[in-house]
Amino acid sequence: MMSAPLVADLHLHSHHSDGVLAPAALIELCASRGVTHAALTDHDTLEGCLEARDACARQGLRHVAGVEVSCGWNGQTLHVIGLEFDLEDPALALHLADIRARRAARIAEIGERLERKARLPGKALAAKILGRDAVPTRMHLARELVAAGHAKDIGDAFATWLTRGRPGHAPIAWPTLAETVARLRGAGARVVLAHPHRYELSAGALRRLLGEFRAEGGEAIEVAVAGIGPSDLDRLATLARHHGFAASTGSDFHDPAIPWNPPGRFAKLPADLEPLAARLA
Repeated sequence: MMSAPLVADLHLHSHHSDGVLAPAALIELCASRGVTHAALTDHDTLEGCLEARDACARQGLRHVAGVEVSCGWNGQTLHVIGLEFDLEDPALALHLADIRARRAARIAEIGERLERKARLPGKALAAKILGRDAVPTRMHLARELVAAGHAKDIGDAFATWLTRGRPGHAPIAWPTLAETVARLRGAGARVVLAHPHRYELSAGALRRLLGEFRAEGGEAIEVAVAGIGPSDLDRLATLARHHGFAASTGSDFHDPAIPWNPPGRFAKLPADLEPLAARLA
């Protein structure tokens, strides 16, 4: 008798960062879609992890402690995922609290810039987010801009107001990649570089990044993610082979209203790559 296929979604977001569902509702959706291993990887917070763990127990899913941590490398913002670590690690908690403070300062600065440069009610929008959201992100601000009629959708909000060169762009100084990997490893995490194909890096720069990530203790890169095309899948698979990375899988799910990346939907891994999920089973 064949065992059920392993479907590990190791990149999921709830309303504790920039997703829209509560962790319990998110895990229920995962179970309905055949997910077997689920990691709630909210941005720079562990707030929903215990709720996700309890929901996984009720739904019969394998819970994997997770977080997606923001960091910087050569002027590029990166996202690094930590999996299967000590949720009570005090040093990691302090590290994440520092990042959330930096996020709050940036949202306030973006509000000021929108007010000053674009004559939008940026301060009021920022104050609303800062008073409501524990992990204030540009996604929250984009949603508020859409709701207030200043953009037709999320993509338009970013393109018109929030990206580099636009009135609301504000830089942020993230912790370094080396600091981030060290902090996660200190908590016992398996460390994954999220969606390497999305970074605005040349092929040579991406190879250098992956070499440094591996040298610092990175264990895996995301290879099978939602919406990836065949060429990017082949490229990431080649990089995983070259650097000796395990291959991680995840939908990067945020919102059930977005139909193209529901939990559990991502490209199939090439057969010769070792799934990171196999180390978690």
